[in-house]
Amino acid sequence: MNMIMNSWKKTLMAALLAGLQLPALAAGIPVKLYKNPNCGCCDIYADHLKANGFEVQMINTNDMVSVKQKFGVQEKLEGCHTATINGYVFEGLIPAEHIKRLLAERLPVKGLSVPGMPVGAPGMPGNKKGPIHVYYLDASATPKVYASF
Repeated sequence: MNMIMNSWKKTLMAALLAGLQLPALAAGIPVKLYKNPNCGCCDIYADHLKANGFEVQMINTNDMVSVKQKFGVQEKLEGCHTATINGYVFEGLIPAEHIKRLLAERLPVKGLSVPGMPVGAPGMPGNKKGPIHVYYLDASATPKVYASF
């Protein structure tokens, strides 16, 4: 009986640790999120990041055009807000899991983008009409897909 209890405790502990690993990966990672002060989806998106362990600093601005120019976001890849994390630029409603993956991979890219405000992305309630693509932020004429959700 004692052996069964020890095995059960080990299994429970492993399950608990596995469940804590993803948020722990982002724990304490600061995010600067530049947004229009009137954009409600950006507030919901910030909550999504916070729920996934990020520390979000909201920076309200009425001049998002300058922000996107400062960080080199091409017009075709623009989303409703721009975030910076550990030297990367994240444009639009990118799921936290893809941000965490890029941060772990440390790829030599500028960042990632989900252009526009697609329904079904974090921050935009509703049902997706199909896959939503996450693109690399770079200077190429044709955006390359990093992931889809």
